[in-house]
Amino acid sequence: MTNDKTNSKVDQYISKSKKWQEEFVALRNIVLDCKLTEEFKWGHPCYTFGDKNVVLIHRFKEYCAFLFHKGALIQDNHGILIQQTENVQAARQIRFTNVQEILEMEVVLKDYIYEAIEVEKAGLKVEKKTEIIIPEELQSKFDEIPVFKTAFEALTPGRQRAYVLYFSQAKQSSTRTTRVERYMQHIFDGKGLNDK
Repeated sequence: MTNDKTNSKVDQYISKSKKWQEEFVALRNIVLDCKLTEEFKWGHPCYTFGDKNVVLIHRFKEYCAFLFHKGALIQDNHGILIQQTENVQAARQIRFTNVQEILEMEVVLKDYIYEAIEVEKAGLKVEKKTEIIIPEELQSKFDEIPVFKTAFEALTPGRQRAYVLYFSQAKQSSTRTTRVERYMQHIFDGKGLNDK
């Protein structure tokens, strides 16, 4: 398929895909029927409306997916939107494992895309959760060293969230404690998790 609505980088992405090629073509055709602009962002086909990202085509090992940037604002009448992890606030996926699924869902998928376009037209935004749940091991260090808590609270909310997510992801308490201790000086220095 070649027309003025397609992007050559997406052509290359699809042609070089060893897996999901047929599925990508079907997903692409559905999105282009919805009159979105095809772009290539973050290494994936991305479809926009008025310079606003609406939906991406994603590939994973076990499935391919539509990723709606503001999927949390779409009415999920068919119960098919998936929140990738509990920490993802706005985006939602619809996952596929074969081209037949996509073809059978074409009408439903277009409905979701049109609704995502309406979300952009209305200028809606996803309310970000600002509550940070402090892991027990971090709270213990705050109680033990009050100036450490002060240093942590002086960080930007994004840096605080990054640390809390990183600390909380460890399954064992001992690992969480080790992570907190390893990054204490970083926090005292006002640095984010990945700052040098």
